[in-house]
Amino acid sequence: MPELPEVETTRRGIEPHLLHQVIRGAVVRQEQLRWPVPDLAALLGGHAVQAVERRGKYILLRFAHGTLIVHLGMSGSLRVVPADSPARPHDHVDLLFGERCLRLHDPRRFGAILWAEGAPLTHPRLRDLGPEPLSDAFDGGHLRRAAARRRVAIKHLIMDGTVVVGVGNIYASEALFHARIRPQTVCRRISSARLDALADAIKGVLSRAIERGGTTLRDFVNESGEPGYFAQELFVYGRAGEPCRRCATPIRTLQIGQRASAYCPKCQQ
Repeated sequence: MPELPEVETTRRGIEPHLLHQVIRGAVVRQEQLRWPVPDLAALLGGHAVQAVERRGKYILLRFAHGTLIVHLGMSGSLRVVPADSPARPHDHVDLLFGERCLRLHDPRRFGAILWAEGAPLTHPRLRDLGPEPLSDAFDGGHLRRAAARRRVAIKHLIMDGTVVVGVGNIYASEALFHARIRPQTVCRRISSARLDALADAIKGVLSRAIERGGTTLRDFVNESGEPGYFAQELFVYGRAGEPCRRCATPIRTLQIGQRASAYCPKCQQ
């Protein structure tokens, strides 16, 4: 699933192409994504994109009369292509502007396109989200307050979107490695100093991943169809049985909830 770095990479990529462009139409080839796609031609035709923003894993295209909310689901991507480019399988939606279009590609169809007439951050999909991990609102103090009332594994805590947004399995695993914390550790048992280190690690890993254009393991590409390159810098995620890049101990995995969690048994305590 595209996580915060992939969504932010997408936002930065499409923004210069879309900003102030007038939508002249829409092509919907598949009306049923995670939820039914709204009537985009009627909603957006003749209206200009005023801002391209992100909240968590959602991209927000702001118009004067409302906001289009886009989620990439498990396998989605957005590309800017010539409007007359032949559609490939799983190219479900085009937003037309000038001689180009913004094209949603989503093989698994878990993505979503939603419309918010009022303030988008009050939309049911956005209103309960926690702070942005790269903002000043997220730090060790925030993690300590969240951990103090929870008896769950620390990895579960930092992947909870009401605690902090956008941290999925890849970056939770990597941040815990850099903070030297095992993913199954009960969060209430972790010291304040280690939670401070974890908050810093989350910020560092996400920032570096954005610099590298995100992580492409299977489906993700940016607005130009290019993969992200952070996969080359992963320490534990997807490396079960391989030697740790720090100590050469084989990377192990365990199940936390429904997810496999990779860690180094020597570097992480």
